[in-house]
Amino acid sequence: MSRITVFGAAGKAGSRVVAEAAARGHQVTAVVRDLDALSVLPDGVQAAAGDVTDLESVAAHAKGADAIVLTVGGPDAALYTNAVSAAASAARALGPAGPRILHMGGGASLLNSEGVRFFDAPGFPEEFKPYAIGQIRALDAYLTLGDDVTWTYLSPPPVHFAPGTRTGHYRTGLDHPVVGDDGQARISYEDYASALVDEIENPRHLNRRFTVGY
Repeated sequence: MSRITVFGAAGKAGSRVVAEAAARGHQVTAVVRDLDALSVLPDGVQAAAGDVTDLESVAAHAKGADAIVLTVGGPDAALYTNAVSAAASAARALGPAGPRILHMGGGASLLNSEGVRFFDAPGFPEEFKPYAIGQIRALDAYLTLGDDVTWTYLSPPPVHFAPGTRTGHYRTGLDHPVVGDDGQARISYEDYASALVDEIENPRHLNRRFTVGY
């Protein structure tokens, strides 16, 4: 059993990570800015208020955790890098006892078949750019961290990522989307959560990014 702290626990991804981890018997703390945002939590899950961009808040929740999961987002690009900075500083301050960081990343930094980031390819939607820029900067920030912080950045597919069903089946890739027989990369939030908790239980992508798809 691991002690897992999930920031952004009321969101579409965060709530599913909480549910997945709790169903496997992990000790889970669901962290949100406003506790009123949390509805019914799985049995045994502890609710807590916190701010993922505030070092003091993250440090308080990181202490004693084996893993902290960042599933936060918004149009303010600084949110992502501030979250990385706070999480990394908190983990570093705890030394060898510090938690591993798992970051719900973006798909825009994945590479298409021509080796170009989806963000840089023609036709990338303008309305998604603030979110994509924030996630790209977050990945860049992780890549500059030293070996004293352990992290994993999990990118969903660049387009087809939505609530659905949990199959428990998926394939992994690194910097290119995992595509199916139809040439499209897809994953449900439920199977994304399954992959993230699998990575906590069996670390295979330490200090690097990976992606999942069917």
